Amino acid sequence: MSNTEHSVEEPEAIEVPINGELDLHNFHPRDCKDLVSHYLDECAQRGIDTVRIIHGKGTGQLKAKVISTLDKHPLVTGHRPAGHGGGNWGATLVDLRLNRDSG
Repeated sequence: MSNTEHSVEEPEAIEVPINGELDLHNFHPRDCKDLVSHYLDECAQRGIDTVRIIHGKGTGQLKAKVISTLDKHPLVTGHRPAGHGGGNWGATLVDLRLNRDSG
């Protein structure tokens, strides 16, 4: 094998527990929009109607991406800063309308 045949390995997939809390610190910001959207879908499917998203304080860019995603997500009925003891400005609480798909 030549050196050109050795590609950079894909980073290992991070398993995200669906428990109503999503910490974005372990993910690249470019992945967060899709991750947040899919996570909310999974929570709603599992009957979790309140989700805490930890985006950190930082420059506010990631928080802005999260808020934009929440504003467009069809299952989000509301969101607010997590408040004292919940992460303050570094986390957002999200209220979801639960999926009631009959099957």
